[in-house]
Amino acid sequence: MFGYATTVIPRVYTYYVSTALFAIFGIRMLREGLKMSPDEGQEELEEVQAELKKKDEEFQRTKLLNGPGDVETGTSTTIPQKKWLHFISPIFVQALTLTFLAEWGDRSQLTTIVLAAREDPCGVAVGGTAGHGLCTGLAVIGGRMIAQKISVRTVTIIGGIVFLAFAFSALFISPDSGF
Repeated sequence: MFGYATTVIPRVYTYYVSTALFAIFGIRMLREGLKMSPDEGQEELEEVQAELKKKDEEFQRTKLLNGPGDVETGTSTTIPQKKWLHFISPIFVQALTLTFLAEWGDRSQLTTIVLAAREDPCGVAVGGTAGHGLCTGLAVIGGRMIAQKISVRTVTIIGGIVFLAFAFSALFISPDSGF
């Protein structure tokens, strides 16, 4: 919506401002990536794994203390939940909040705003949603494996190169031409 709102500004201005932002983001990410140690995210990964293990142990202890209930008599120690609460579980709310707050105001959101100001907002909305869904899906499915194989440093450097490629491509594309 912010990107679409900027359509009142002449396209040539938003084009060059977005190109400059792509270059700035690319340079910053490259600089951050080159300053990082190769095992930058490993400590955080280990902390998260320890916390997950602790929560799993607590869950198992609670389950053992409360017991599974009696299936034959229909008694159970768990409180029945309404159907719609299955979709709004605590982990759903936690993941939604965490992702929303992590994305709010970061480079990807600002880049999406800039891209929507420069290009077709509907295409940017669909592409951004699909890209974020794929990225999050990959993180959920193969997060542990990827985190052990690819360092945060490598991802940051690749991100910087991609931003610089977008900025560099603007040298060959006219501000008045669209895709």
